Amino acid sequence: MQPLDIALPGSAGALRVLRFGDGDNLVVAAHGITASAMSFAAVARALPAGWSLLAVDLRGRGGSDHAPGPFGIDQHAADLAVVASQFGTPMVLAGQSLGAYAALRAAVRTPELFTRLVLVDGGLPLPVPVGVDPDAVLEATVGPAIARLKTTYPSEQAYLEFFQQHPALSAAWNDDLTAYVRYDAVGEPGAIRSRVNPEAVYADGRDLVVHAASFGDDLAALTIPATLLYAPRGMFGQEPGLLPQPVVDHWTAATSLTSQLIPDCNHYTILTDPKPAETIAHAITGGE
Repeated sequence: MQPLDIALPGSAGALRVLRFGDGDNLVVAAHGITASAMSFAAVARALPAGWSLLAVDLRGRGGSDHAPGPFGIDQHAADLAVVASQFGTPMVLAGQSLGAYAALRAAVRTPELFTRLVLVDGGLPLPVPVGVDPDAVLEATVGPAIARLKTTYPSEQAYLEFFQQHPALSAAWNDDLTAYVRYDAVGEPGAIRSRVNPEAVYADGRDLVVHAASFGDDLAALTIPATLLYAPRGMFGQEPGLLPQPVVDHWTAATSLTSQLIPDCNHYTILTDPKPAETIAHAITGGE
């Protein structure tokens, strides 16, 4: 793994990118709303020789935790384009959860930079009931995550043990998840916390809720091949998954998007378990 810092336009600092591999075939990947570039370690390992995975720490996360706002899907999409343009060759674009929405928008706005789009358990507009207060939806969805981000832990080990108890992760714990948590942990002993900026999570979550319909417009406007890989279980390891089957069926029928359900995984282990990671790597390489 090679850390790279990609300068952002103006005075916005830099984005941290973790390069896995040294092949000439490239895929740039964007992670979930409270995650980091380390989410893609298992997928990178599953790629064949000749490939490299460029995992981006989105603004407000990981090694990009000090990159300033604005946040939101448009900004993350623009940042992905900045990263891709640094390498001078069209590449595959992938994203999971929040990262799938950012990748979708980047693929629509700068299609010349990308050859193929792989959405992982995200990217489809989720129905928001008419008249529901967006802030109430946010509180129900990202409220618990923001509370965790504001919590401090007595040690890095205590932070690790907190994650190991997560219902979606405890039965599938592995060394990649340990490395992921240690990468996220910052602070002095007695006050360990996540590197994720709560302001970024709130802004991105609100964008997903308030502008949900815009992702349907993006799907309809796609001009590059795109596939969706999705999980049968959700964020707490339970059924149904984050993307309801009727929603998947609607958008695959209405657009050029193809889809594949990956069995026996949830919203997180679709990236971190070896077998789902192999399926994602297969989609990235186009079957290579």
